[in-house]
Amino acid sequence: MSETGGVREVKSAARTVELLEVLAARGDRPARLQELADGLGVPRSSMYALLQTLISRGWVRTDVTGSLYGIGIHALLTGTNYLDSDPRVRAARPYLDEASEALGETIHLGRLDGHDVAYLATRESHEYLRTISRVGRRLPAHAGALGKALLAERPDADLPEGPYQALTPNTHTSREALMADLARTRERGYSVDREEGVAGIAGFGFALRYDAPALDAVSCSVPVARLTPDHEARIVAVMREIRAKLEAAIPGGDGSIRWR
Repeated sequence: MSETGGVREVKSAARTVELLEVLAARGDRPARLQELADGLGVPRSSMYALLQTLISRGWVRTDVTGSLYGIGIHALLTGTNYLDSDPRVRAARPYLDEASEALGETIHLGRLDGHDVAYLATRESHEYLRTISRVGRRLPAHAGALGKALLAERPDADLPEGPYQALTPNTHTSREALMADLARTRERGYSVDREEGVAGIAGFGFALRYDAPALDAVSCSVPVARLTPDHEARIVAVMREIRAKLEAAIPGGDGSIRWR
């Protein structure tokens, strides 16, 4: 049994969290009881009891036949409360608006979560409307501007061994290629993603250094079809300014709770 801070892990709690994470990761693909039991290595009867408990509390939902399971509405309510209670997300919103108005492109705020980046806020471009919001979703840190900006704030020794997941033909899948990209990121002061996370989209990421190492970053995404050298230069200039404003507005040691 694993330990955290010298305290032995509670097996039932860990199993509940693992189940919710599995259901959340499946998105619009509901799971069957046996799939979940086999995937988590749990007896079918125990998994059924756990599912019924979570259904009664709104964390899991089931279909009219009672044979398909998906993430419940209470997961959404809890996630929304996370965003509403985070003072840094609240403080960042007007600056995301400012960047969006100045550039007319999509602006993101993200936070490092293990080997992924979680999207905390997004201002969508009027020219490129996504049908699904990225807020609350995750992207591997090695495959996007936000993640690479944050990985560059850390020593290369922290990088996991490859190969890494390829999201597009341009994704860095080897540790060596990613390290070389992060070295260039450190030299220029921001990351560049050229169709590495999403085909047809380029991104420019800027770590927010009110933490050391940085946990949050902002980025600008733009379709490569309209990314001219002049537009790229303007994106970089505006996003540098937005980063400076955010770091001034949310200084380290600002009195807010320092979550770990």
